[in-house]
Amino acid sequence: MEKKAIATRNGFGEEMILLGAENKNIFIVDADIGKSCRTDGFTKAHPAQHINVGIAEQNAAGVAAGMATTGKIPFVVTYAVFGSLRMCEMIRQEIAYPRLNVKIACSHGGFTPANDGASHQAIEDMGVMRTIPNMTVIMPADYWAARKLTRAIAEYDGPAFIRFTRDAIPVIYDENTEFTIGKAHIAREGSDIAIIANGDMVCYGLDAAKKLEAEGISAKVVDMHTIKPLDVDVVKDCIEKIGKIITIEDHNIINGLGSAVCEVVAEAGKGKVKRFGIQDQFGESAPYHRLLEKNGITVDAIVAAAKNFR
Repeated sequence: MEKKAIATRNGFGEEMILLGAENKNIFIVDADIGKSCRTDGFTKAHPAQHINVGIAEQNAAGVAAGMATTGKIPFVVTYAVFGSLRMCEMIRQEIAYPRLNVKIACSHGGFTPANDGASHQAIEDMGVMRTIPNMTVIMPADYWAARKLTRAIAEYDGPAFIRFTRDAIPVIYDENTEFTIGKAHIAREGSDIAIIANGDMVCYGLDAAKKLEAEGISAKVVDMHTIKPLDVDVVKDCIEKIGKIITIEDHNIINGLGSAVCEVVAEAGKGKVKRFGIQDQFGESAPYHRLLEKNGITVDAIVAAAKNFR
């Protein structure tokens, strides 16, 4: 039976409507792409809590920083490629350095913009954001995770970057699943190999685990939705109890989830890691799954890597 698929940006938009009703200090600072980022519902429900600065992301960061100094909780909403790279200096200087309570909420993460092409595919955003002090970096794995983690960052006091998908991805959780910032969610227990993934790649990890189970291999699947702060204890547990780790991410292979896990493994002095991710190359206009395939990210490739892990 086919899994239901919903873009995580939809979960964000729906949860923001509820949050805006509950807390009148929550605002959206929009860069004129509310329809694409699913904030149009919030705008209709809470027009007094919505500010559209136009296509001016750097200005949005400054406006949000000023609002945060008055006790507001602003969410700057744009595409991930612009919310990380175009805004980078302003995030560093005006938001992270003074540790202001600003949230950067971005749709169109990774290859999910697909046919929009390289200019709109954020492949380095999470890596850039995790190098900035005081910044929390998150990517939910599905619709329900997006709703729960959006609420979590609204309640969290400090800067946060949260990344959503444009395209629909499988729903793997339900409304009763709980998530905590900085604490990995164990999506599946296993003992022979550990698969650590985030965002749209968690479903790939779960599908690979099912195929491996049919061949007598037990795979643990970890949803590392927060890559900063990374759940180091869970990674260490995978090192100690399993020793073989596969990471999967819809992000440049450099400085994302795989790199963060490898840092823990290197400091532990034991364990092995095989990384699946975007192979340090720009995307192009093509179907989402084709772009992943071009970078070696397929369920069959993950299964093969697990079976041949040495």
